[in-house]
Formats: sequence, structure tokens, C-alpha cells
Amino acid sequence: MAEKQNKISDDIEASGPIAYVPLQTGEIVKEENITHDPVFGEVTEDGPNYRNVGWLGTVALMMKTQIGLGVLSIPSVFDTLGMVPGVILLCIVAGIATWTSYMVGVFKIRHREVYGIDEAGGLMFGRIGREIFGIGFSLYWVFVAGSGILGISISLNAISNHGACTAAFVAVAAVIGFSLASIRTLGKITWIAWVGLICILSAVLIVTVSVGIQDRPSSAPQEGPWSSDFKITNSPTFAQGVAAVSSLIFACSATPAYFSIAAEMRDPRLFTRSLVVSQLGSTIIYLVIGIVVYYYCGSDVASPALGSAGPLIKRISYGIALPGLIASTTIVIHLPSKYVFVRILRGSDHLTSNTLTHWVIWLSCTFASTIVAYLIASGIPFFNSLVSLIGACLGASLAYQPTGCMWFYDNWGSTDRTWRWKFMACWSAFIIVIGTFMTVAGTYGSIVSIIDSLEAGGSPPWTCADNSNS
Repeated sequence: MAEKQNKISDDIEASGPIAYVPLQTGEIVKEENITHDPVFGEVTEDGPNYRNVGWLGTVALMMKTQIGLGVLSIPSVFDTLGMVPGVILLCIVAGIATWTSYMVGVFKIRHREVYGIDEAGGLMFGRIGREIFGIGFSLYWVFVAGSGILGISISLNAISNHGACTAAFVAVAAVIGFSLASIRTLGKITWIAWVGLICILSAVLIVTVSVGIQDRPSSAPQEGPWSSDFKITNSPTFAQGVAAVSSLIFACSATPAYFSIAAEMRDPRLFTRSLVVSQLGSTIIYLVIGIVVYYYCGSDVASPALGSAGPLIKRISYGIALPGLIASTTIVIHLPSKYVFVRILRGSDHLTSNTLTHWVIWLSCTFASTIVAYLIASGIPFFNSLVSLIGACLGASLAYQPTGCMWFYDNWGSTDRTWRWKFMACWSAFIIVIGTFMTVAGTYGSIVSIIDSLEAGGSPPWTCADNSNS
């Protein structure tokens, strides 16, 4: 069959100007200097090339979307849950995230016209599903962008030893995020992802090594004897437990972004290869950093974790991590902006042309996303609580329930209901149920955590106070 298809393609290529024709519904069609894409329409040399991300670039985007903010909360999650339960739950959450992300790739190949999770929701549930998933997707990544802006402000405070008002640092972070997120294609952002990934990994590895060779973490008493009080198991309250698991979900919940990334791949069929490399790499990094930092710091671990190794290492690690935090913020501002941009201009020549309308709408989208993210970063100044709230309220509901429904959408009509089909049906139903539970319970736990932080005298919203504990 494959040989026959190739022969047909060769014959057509020899007979006319078309480079090749699609062999299945939704594939791109190339003419001279023009690419007809099922999402972006006619992509020409006169406009941005949206289909220009290779599989290695996809690995960088995936890992940078996932690693950056979530990794900084892993040691404190282990402190809440205990070492062994934390490791087990991290592996479970990472395993589920791998399957849910894999389903995104499968669904994208079967439905090439789908650009984002909102359109997947539209196929499954009609107009209402599209609108709910679209709003949820936008809110999720704007909230993540808010945590990214907050992370940059913490970094700037640590590097400068609180050299300016925190509110000013938050504004600076928002300006930087807007400037870089306004790059129009993910293909041109790939290099930022690579630089950011290398920087954030270097920073957390420096902290990981430092906490192992120094006498005690910076937040521990600096006089008298001290030893790490890490716990093999712990007994958190229900609210603390679900909030901690929500942080793990956030650390592994880049799934909603993968539709957009797959849409800009040169060959979406290589999506699974990129996913496996990304998930294995990020999970190993999470485990190593979480175990080592928590083992040596115990309950004195800082959040974010970069502040755990003393004032000097803290400033060095935040300085190295700053490009990584900027890269994360760039990508997560770009994603919701691109979603709104494509939805407004899809089907119009302005989508792929360098017109005034194109630029005005694109910059308006990135500016609006940045402003909302800035307001979130200023209004919820507690890093762990914000990460947990995002993971619970939006991360699980976008990564778990939709992907379980995707499997049912593509497989419910099968007449060959073997034991494998039944197992996958049960598994997909489990993903939907556990996602719903974590959405409700995790949101409750995260709100309780925010209230507790305010009552404990934490930094109030819109403050000049140092958020890095420098």
C-alpha cells in the first residue's frame, strides 16, 4: 500500500508544479513558495513560517514549558508529603502526564485541522465545549505566566539583594515577557527555550550540589548544632496534601500547550519521539533535585528551591536561572496570545501576511495576556500557593478530563471491543474521574493555603516587600 501511494505521489510530482499531495485528510499541501496548512491556511515566503519546528526543537519547547517553575516547588512538596510518598506520587503524576500528552499527539494526527484544545473540545462537545476549553486554556497559561513573572521578580530581588521595590521588579518582568513573547512563531522562540533550559538546569544543579557540601541551608538557624530533619513519610492535613499534589500536577501539566506546539512542527508524526525524550528527562531531573535538596535541607528548604543554599549561592543560582525564568515566561505568554490571535484571524489573509492588521492584533494579544499575568503576579505574591492553585484549578481540568474524553471520542464507535479496548476505556474513565477530583479538592486546598499564608503575615498583594527573603 505504501509503495502504491509513493508511486502515485511520484507520478503527480512529475506531471505538474505540486511538490506532493496529501495522502490523508488534513495533511499539508505544498505548491511553489506556498504551503496550504489545515490550521494556518496559505503560508507563503512573504509572511511568518508557522510550520518550522523540528523534533529536537519540540523537545526544547516541551521541556522548557514544563521545567522552569514547577521544578522549584518539588523539594517543598516532598517536605509536605514526606520523601517516599512524594517520590511515588511524582512518578504517578509524571506517568499520567505522559499518557495524556501522548493522546494529544494521537488526536492531532487524526484531526489535523485542530489547532488548540478548544477545537478538540468543539469536536467532542460542540460550541459549548469549544468555548469552555478555550477560556480555560487562556486562563491557565495566563496564570502560569503570572507565576513566571513572580519568579522573575524573586530572581531580581535575590540578585540585587532587594535593590528596588518588588512591585517595580514585577513590572520589569512583565515588560521583558511582553517583548520576547511578541516573537510571532515558535520556531524562532526555540533558541530561547534551549538557552532557558540550559540556564535553569545549571542553576538547580548548582543548588543541588551546594546543599550537599555546605553545613546548613540559609533558612536554618546559623548558630548551634543543626541537622536535616527530612521525613521519610509525613502526615499532612487533607488541604495540605491535595495542595502538594496539585503542585506536582502543575510541574507535569504542560499537556495543554502541546496542541499548539504540534501544530507548528514540520512533521507532527515525530511528536511522540519528542514527548518521550522530554518526559524522561524532566522526570529524572525532578526526582534528582527533589530528593537531594530535600534530603540535605529538610523542613528548612526554601520556596522557590533556589534560595536553599545560602546567600552567595542563592544570588549566583538566581543569576544563572534568570534567563530560564524569562524563557518560561516568554513561552507561556506566547501560547495564550497565539491562541487568541489565530482564532481572530483564522481564515483571513492577515493571519499569514505582514499587514498592519496582522501586527496590531498580534501585539494587542500579547499585551493583553501580559497585563493580566502582571495583575495575577501582583495580586497573589505567594509562589507555592500560586503554583498549587494553577495546577489544581486549571492544570488537571485541561490535562486530564479532555484527554480521557479524546480517547472515547475516537474509539467509542469501535465494534472490536477486545480486552485491550475495555482496559483503555476503564483507564480513560479513571483519568476523567481523578482529574475532576483533583480540580475540586486541589482548588480547595490551594485557597486554604493562600488564606493561611495571609494570616501568617506573608507579603500582602501589591507590596514593595522583598519576596526572595534576601
